[in-house]
Amino acid sequence: MFCGTLLAQNRKIDKLEVNFAQGHYKRTYRQANRLLDKPEYDFSMLPTFYKSISMFELCQNKHWMLRRDEPLVEAEKLFLEVKYSVNGDKIFNAHMYEISWLKNDMVSWASDMKRMGHQEFFEDLTGIINRIFDAVPAIDAGNNANEIAEGPNRVNISSVTNSARDGIISSAKQHIGTPYVWAGSSPDGFDCSGFTLYVMKAHGESIPRRAADQYQSSKKLKAKNVQKGDLVFFNNGSGISHVGIVVSELGDPLKMIHSSSSKGIIITNVEESKYWTQRLHGYGTYVN
Repeated sequence: MFCGTLLAQNRKIDKLEVNFAQGHYKRTYRQANRLLDKPEYDFSMLPTFYKSISMFELCQNKHWMLRRDEPLVEAEKLFLEVKYSVNGDKIFNAHMYEISWLKNDMVSWASDMKRMGHQEFFEDLTGIINRIFDAVPAIDAGNNANEIAEGPNRVNISSVTNSARDGIISSAKQHIGTPYVWAGSSPDGFDCSGFTLYVMKAHGESIPRRAADQYQSSKKLKAKNVQKGDLVFFNNGSGISHVGIVVSELGDPLKMIHSSSSKGIIITNVEESKYWTQRLHGYGTYVN
């Protein structure tokens, strides 16, 4: 009987993990709440963990957040409850990729708030990020899909004589290793859309500042037509949250160069990253 109950519990926890990984945050939140009402889960912190991380993701939808009383405060309280529990280290080690995904989404959210001029909310968010991710190892959301590469030697952009697309990629690769900076758009540091803005501007293309606006104003592409120099956009469930520049050739596995919140400018194989493939939203271009 005990074994059967344990297996049933594991299946329900597994369901939480699957739904969160697939971006079904409302479903994860509801399921976690139901499990927290069951006495047999009184000694498990996993429903609390999934309720917390699903709430952080759902709060990025302002309509969901505004219908509740201080959900960010509650989500932080639950997260720290798990973090400092007896089995907190064990839970975090077993779910580090989910935590890294959450951190990446929250950094993108905070950076977007800063770009939009919501300074007070940006400061509140960065305070939460610093508190909940303190002492949590930095694992980039791309995981092993990230390519460890050194930036090429600096070149004069005007000396690049290949196509416009080759020039864009050459320019972008010069910044490999440049750190991520909140709302950054200069070689001192970039956020995701600040990087695409800077690179495209260097090649005579004036594009909007925010990733969502870059997607909106770009010429939309089908996946089969995407080439190097085009842009690839991602949606974390609450709208466009990230953008990168495609570096792969037409027909090859999709790779992008982008500003990662933990590693700065890197190249990532999108098709080898569960995080990015599940958030892939679409493609756009500013290249004629």
